[in-house]
Amino acid sequence: MDLKIFATVFATVFIAELGDKTQLATVLFAARDDTNLFGIFLAASAALVVSTAIGVAAGALVSSYLDPKYLAYVAGVGFILIGAWTIWQA
Repeated sequence: MDLKIFATVFATVFIAELGDKTQLATVLFAARDDTNLFGIFLAASAALVVSTAIGVAAGALVSSYLDPKYLAYVAGVGFILIGAWTIWQA
């Protein structure tokens, strides 16, 4: 395993996930009085693992048809458009 790639992906995903709606929903589930915290942790972790697996599989599939460089361009433009739309809506 390439530790540089591991650290880069970990840091990027960790920072991106902080304070997002998934984490806020998990906080709300955990805030209930009659809640099994370990069950919430397992369910949220499993959901993130499955959604990440789908992302990895989709990335591998798309990269077999398109040059990853172009995927990076499309992702960058997509993030810019989402940011611009968010600012426009605010």
